[in-house]
Amino acid sequence: MRTFLAAALAAFAMIIAGPAAAQTPPNVLIVGQIAEPKSLDPQAVTATNDFRIVVNMYDGLVRYKSGTLEVEPDLAESWTISDDGTVYTFKLREGVTFHDGTPVNAEAVKFTFDRMLNEDHPYHDTGPFPLAFFFSQVDSVTAKDELTVEFRLKEPFAPFLSNLAYPTGLIVSPAAVEQYGEDFGRNPVGSGAFQFAEWDPNAKVVVTRNADYWEGAPSLEAVVFRPVTDANTRVAEMLSGGIDLMVEVPPDSLAQFRDAPDFTVYEEAGPHVWFLILNTKEGPFSDKRVRQAVNYAINKESLVDDVLQGTAEVAAGPIAPAFSWANDGSVEPYPYDPEKAKELIKEAGAEGANLTFYVTEGGSGMLDPVPMATAIQADLKAVGLNARIETYEWNTFLSNVNPGLAGKADMAEMAWMTNDPDTLPFLTLRSDAMPSEGGFNSGYYSNPELDELLNQARRTTDQSERAELYKQVQQLVHDEAPWAFIANWKQNAVATDAVENFSLEPSFLLVLKDVTKG
Repeated sequence: MRTFLAAALAAFAMIIAGPAAAQTPPNVLIVGQIAEPKSLDPQAVTATNDFRIVVNMYDGLVRYKSGTLEVEPDLAESWTISDDGTVYTFKLREGVTFHDGTPVNAEAVKFTFDRMLNEDHPYHDTGPFPLAFFFSQVDSVTAKDELTVEFRLKEPFAPFLSNLAYPTGLIVSPAAVEQYGEDFGRNPVGSGAFQFAEWDPNAKVVVTRNADYWEGAPSLEAVVFRPVTDANTRVAEMLSGGIDLMVEVPPDSLAQFRDAPDFTVYEEAGPHVWFLILNTKEGPFSDKRVRQAVNYAINKESLVDDVLQGTAEVAAGPIAPAFSWANDGSVEPYPYDPEKAKELIKEAGAEGANLTFYVTEGGSGMLDPVPMATAIQADLKAVGLNARIETYEWNTFLSNVNPGLAGKADMAEMAWMTNDPDTLPFLTLRSDAMPSEGGFNSGYYSNPELDELLNQARRTTDQSERAELYKQVQQLVHDEAPWAFIANWKQNAVATDAVENFSLEPSFLLVLKDVTKG
C-alpha cells in the first residue's frame, strides 16, 4: 500500500509541477482548496477552509448527522444531561486510538478542553484558541474513569452539544501536543478516518487512509488538499484534470460545469452570512444613520443576481434563513434606496467621507470578494461615500481584520458559516467579544440590550423561547446596522464523474470518509 501511495503521490507531484495533466492518480482524491491553511490544530483555527481538512483527521465526542445540523454520537457512544442542564456525562467508545497509537480516553478529552480553556494548563501556550468562546460556559471537565468524562457548566447552555460537533470540539492526542508543542498545528494527530502525512507549504497537505479507523477504513488511499487561491485557476485545473473536487465554484463557471458531461455540480443551503463589518468605534460609521445609509445604498439584489448569478439570497440580519426555527422571515432586508441613503448621509454630515475598505482576494465563503467589493464601491460612490479598496491574501486579511478595524479601516468584508443561531452574533456583536478580549467584534459594536438577549437565548433550553429571543436579536441588529447585510449563500462544489458518494453538508464541512474514486 505504501509503495502504491508513494508512486501515486510522485505522479501527482509531476502533475502540479507541469502544465495541464489528463488524469489524477488512482484512488487519491485531489481537492482544490481556496487558500493555504493557517494551521491543522482544530482548536487554533477559525476558517472553514482549514476546518474542511481537520474534520477528516480528527473525531469529536459528537458530530453532525449527514445532511443535517442535528447531533449524533461520534467518539461518545452515549451521553446524559442532568435535570438542571448543567452536567453532561459522556460514555466513550472502547478501543479507539489516535494515529500515534495512544488511547482515546477520558483523559484525552479532558486534556483537549483544559488546554483550550485553562490559562494555567501546561500546554495552553500551544494556542491561541480563538474559538474558545464556544465553551465559555464550561466550569470543569473531569475524567470519571477510563471511558467516562463529565462536563460541568456554569449555567444551562443551549448550544453546547452543537458546539461540541463543530471542529473546535475535535479531540487531539495529548502525547502529540506534548511532543510538538507550538508546532502541533504542523504535526497534527487525531483519531479520524485519515491521518496526516505531509504539508508542503503553499503546495499541498496530504492525508492518508487510517487503516485502523474505528468506523472502518475509508476507500481512498489518500486525499491531497491543494491551495489554489485564484478561482479562475481552480476552474482551469478542474477542466484540465489536475483536480478531482473543488469547492466554492465561481458563479459564472457553474453553468459551464453543469453542461459538461464529465462533471457533477453539488449545491447545498446552509447557515451562511456574507456581510460588511463597519467600524462603529470611530469615523463615519460611529453614527447609526451612516450605517443604515450604507445598507440602503448597496444594490444587494444586483449583487445576488448579476455578480453571484443567483447563487445566494439577500441577507436581512445576522441569523441565516437556514435556521428556520429561529428566523421566521419577519425581518426583511433593507431595500435598495439610494435617495434615502443620501438623506441619511446628509443628516449625519458625512457627505464626501473617505472610507478604507479591506477586501480579500479569496477565502472561506467570501463569494467573489473582489467583484463584490468593486460593485459595492460604485454604489457607495453614487451616494457620496468614497471607498478606497485595499486587497489582501486571505490569511493576511484575517490578521488585519480579526484584531479590530480601529485606526486601520472603516469597513471590511466578512463571511461566517455557523452551527447555531447563537454563534455569529455572540462571537461578533456582543460587548464582551471585543478583539482585546479575544472575540471577533472587529467593528466594536456595543449594545447592552443585545447582550442581554443573547445571554438569555443561550441559557434557555426551550427552543420556542429561544426562537422568540432570536427574532428580537434579528430585528435589533437589523435596525442598529453594525454591519451591511449582503447575502446568504448556497454553497457549491464540482467533482469529476470518477468521484462517488460525495455530498455537501449544511455545516459547510467537507466530510470525505465515505467518498470513493472510480
